[in-house]
Amino acid sequence: MPTEHRPLRVAIVGRPNVGKSTLFNRLVGKRLALVDDQPGVTRDWREGEGHLAGLDFTVIDTAGLEDAGPQTLAGRMRKQTEAAVAAADVSLFLIDARAGVTPLDRHFAEVLRATGRPVILVANKAESRKGEVGAIEAYDLGLGDPVTLSAEHGNGMGDLADALVPFIDADDTAAGDDGDKSQQPLKVAIVGRPNAGKSTLVNAIIGEERMLTGPEAGITRDAIAVDWTWQGRGFRLYDTAGLRRKARVEAKLEKLAVSDTLRAIQFAEVVILVVDVTMPFEKQDLQIADLIEQEGRAIVIALDKWDTVDDRQKTRGEINEMAKRLLPQIAGVALVPVSGLTGEGLDKLMEAVIAADAVWNRRVSTGQLNRWLAGMIERHPPPAVSGRRLKLRYMTQAKARPPTFIVFCSRPDALPEAYTRYLVNGMRADFDFGGTPIRVMLRKGENPFAGRRPASRK
Repeated sequence: MPTEHRPLRVAIVGRPNVGKSTLFNRLVGKRLALVDDQPGVTRDWREGEGHLAGLDFTVIDTAGLEDAGPQTLAGRMRKQTEAAVAAADVSLFLIDARAGVTPLDRHFAEVLRATGRPVILVANKAESRKGEVGAIEAYDLGLGDPVTLSAEHGNGMGDLADALVPFIDADDTAAGDDGDKSQQPLKVAIVGRPNAGKSTLVNAIIGEERMLTGPEAGITRDAIAVDWTWQGRGFRLYDTAGLRRKARVEAKLEKLAVSDTLRAIQFAEVVILVVDVTMPFEKQDLQIADLIEQEGRAIVIALDKWDTVDDRQKTRGEINEMAKRLLPQIAGVALVPVSGLTGEGLDKLMEAVIAADAVWNRRVSTGQLNRWLAGMIERHPPPAVSGRRLKLRYMTQAKARPPTFIVFCSRPDALPEAYTRYLVNGMRADFDFGGTPIRVMLRKGENPFAGRRPASRK
């Protein structure tokens, strides 16, 4: 641990081109390190003053670790990196989550573990579904829970701050109150089919005519960002172009608008799907909801044009039943009646957004999960396949945002999808994960941490 006379020293290490310099630049808040797709741009180590969520530390950018002879340039660069690790209080070992765990990652994980120095495993470039799968593979490295983030886009930096906190002196963290995640703007994308009332709703939420509106579909072409504060909480709202079916996306401008909308969904934390209550859950609404779920974002459904409904109790019952039947992948999603025209229901909508974000960030301890898993197995044991009963041995939460779990079992390929749905539905009910995407990854083996001592994080 560092002494009180100098700040924490954090080294960023990993094989070439995993995003070390990009993370360094984000932490120091300046473009001090060159960034390029070509490996080997960084050759010496570089230091800067890092700041993250109220934490202050010295951050060291290092050359990419390569398995090379000591007399080669790559070998000398590796020697410099090893010296930086020895001089640091903790190292951030980066892997490229999109590429998954490579043999070189495994090799240097062994090297870092052998040093006995504290290591935080970081799965960078994890903003996509492919990145999520690669992050799960990182557990095989035996360096504890990976921190998943995107250094380029800034996603997951709060999780990195949480991982660094144990290494910071208490005196240093006392000044970190302003780093509370709740003080950072919550990124919310507002999506839906054309002319569902998205821009009218944004104008009603922020209380001013920021978006051009009208009866013509497709007025909004770009994903427009608006910073706004509600009850002391900061938000960044993205009004997006209406998503049409692909067959109807013909004009180049409209193709760009759809691409912009997809990007807004990918980098949002919560997505509000605006549904026209007079024509609820048309095929296009369901396709958009499925896209949001695939991207793993928290979701709230705004039932717009509620001011036009006469029998509200009957309509609400019908819509609840439709959502239960048509959207099982996000069972329990908040359905909030609103009117962009009159402003009705907007406070409840924002409350639902904050609640959805909390669920999306929720973590369950490994102890709780395994006690729960034992109960689920006792109530409904896994089936026998080819005369052998499947065994579910261990469960842990890999990450939040969205909640992602790993179940270690005897034969992952043989476990029926219906049993995985049984586990997901049980988690929604028992851990209050309603309305958020849940990922369950099946891996072969016993408890991966039994008998293994990961690098210390004291």
